[in-house]
Amino acid sequence: MESSSPDLEAILLVGGQGTRLRPLTLGTPKPLLPTAGVPFLAHQLAKARAYGVRRIVFATSYRASMFEPVFGDGSDFGLELVYITEETPLGTGGAIRNAGRALTCGPDDPVLVLNGDILSGHDIGAQVRLHLDRSAAVTLHLTEVDDPSRFGCVPTDDSGRVTAFLEKTPNPVTNRINAGCYVFTRSVIDSIPAGQVVSVERETFPGLIAEDRPVLAYIDRTYWLDVGTPAAYVQGSRDLVLGRLASPAMPGSPGEYLALPGAMVSPEAKVHGGTAVGARSVVEAGAGVVGSVLLDDCVIEAGATVVDSVIGNGARVCPGAVVRDAVIGDRAVVGPGNELQAGIRIWPGVELGECAVRYSSDI
Repeated sequence: MESSSPDLEAILLVGGQGTRLRPLTLGTPKPLLPTAGVPFLAHQLAKARAYGVRRIVFATSYRASMFEPVFGDGSDFGLELVYITEETPLGTGGAIRNAGRALTCGPDDPVLVLNGDILSGHDIGAQVRLHLDRSAAVTLHLTEVDDPSRFGCVPTDDSGRVTAFLEKTPNPVTNRINAGCYVFTRSVIDSIPAGQVVSVERETFPGLIAEDRPVLAYIDRTYWLDVGTPAAYVQGSRDLVLGRLASPAMPGSPGEYLALPGAMVSPEAKVHGGTAVGARSVVEAGAGVVGSVLLDDCVIEAGATVVDSVIGNGARVCPGAVVRDAVIGDRAVVGPGNELQAGIRIWPGVELGECAVRYSSDI
């Protein structure tokens, strides 16, 4: 990775409530969820550091007080971290403007802005260089997807300038979408109205385009994932463990599974597919775990099967139970013989007795 600037500053947007990931986010902000053995944001911080970022302003809102105890002053990452809180949610633009008051760079300097729920393999340094070479107001990372109808799309002209921001449509004009990583010129951040709810996608960027300010696209098709849903969160952790996306923050070498300190995985258990096994968790002989996230202190008993799922802190899956594409909340118990599939979410502390449920909804 090539450094883009010796003193690049960044804003990290981490204010969302993560409602699509409940119950995992009932007590923990989405960016702090363990992902391949470390808090999700550790991967973003390590990548930013590798590309020359030295100072990051956290734009916090939901459970704002939880971030600093985890990351401190940033010295463990070779960074300086600053925390700025929105008392009321201000939207993407308002959050960037609010955090911008903690920046130290000059008005013509580039500022990297990252969404706190994205995993990406793109070259941040190349994006910053494009921004500087073309004297852009903003340079957006755009990624190409196979099904752009699920997203708003972002068309560009032949020179690479963004021409519009279009809402979801059955017949999108391009397969390029906003990938949630921006390079702003500092003065553009300062021009966003302070203390107001502002959307960069609906107001700031279209306004710049209307003024004929250069809004550029940095386009690629490397690894990219929005981890906003349980399935995507599991996929992101799995891809990191398997090495499909490299991260300097990974606490171990890529492989079929990652076991954190104190975890006990029986040699007679079948654990693979990029599973992360949390600290002090136990996978007993005869259990099968595929492509899943096991948080700390959980137990997968003999004969249980867990596939593409999240098992919460201190939760237990009993013999003969099958958990597939599910989220099991902290301290919940899935009793013997239960079959949970198709997006089921078990809330924290719920105990399912023997054969209490098959193919049910949220509990």
